[in-house]
Amino acid sequence: MLEINVQKTLGDMQLAVDLNLSAKGVTALFGLSGSGKTSLINLVSGLLKADQGFIRLNNRTLVDTEKNIFLPANQRKVGYIFQDARLFPHYSVQGNLKYGMKKPDQKQFDHLVELLGIGHLLKRYPLTLSGGEKQRVAIGRALLSNPDILLMDEPLSALDLPRKRELLSYLEKLTKEIQIPVLYVTHSMDELLFLAERVVLLEQGKVRAYDEVKNMQNNPHFARFI
Repeated sequence: MLEINVQKTLGDMQLAVDLNLSAKGVTALFGLSGSGKTSLINLVSGLLKADQGFIRLNNRTLVDTEKNIFLPANQRKVGYIFQDARLFPHYSVQGNLKYGMKKPDQKQFDHLVELLGIGHLLKRYPLTLSGGEKQRVAIGRALLSNPDILLMDEPLSALDLPRKRELLSYLEKLTKEIQIPVLYVTHSMDELLFLAERVVLLEQGKVRAYDEVKNMQNNPHFARFI
């Protein structure tokens, strides 16, 4: 389980979130631009420090301001997929994939390569890849680090429509198979409905609703988005 109870001042906005999220499956963080979605996953990842509160993942404390605990990002076992893939340009695809592996595991490597459909790309370099291919490699690299949670910050936003559709099909297969929670930031209702099981609606830094996606039509907070 991911337990979040944090406050953070972001310019004129106060982010204040109190959530307990499932230990597996996809939870979408949904809302308009500037509602605090990316800031929230940055607090989970360690890229941003909370002013007050705590974050616990599977009973492991990542942040507790009262106890002066702040685990650095590289100790949190968090996989992060940014809007841009952020691959190492001087490494091949295979080199990028293996960069974060703590222990060599060829079986796991081969399985993820097949699942993401990137076997034919292993010897190529990032500059020769399409946007969708780069994101698939970035997802593989994050998962090969064996994270306890996967954070995805609008991973389709920089892609054209054909690439979005292509990557969505891979994400659908992937999220059904991996046994860790996924926090998926989006302002796209289509992506939310296609991938997520649960949804958190953020507005001006506050949680307005948290529900299963199948219940959204009956939740008045989501009425204007559907």
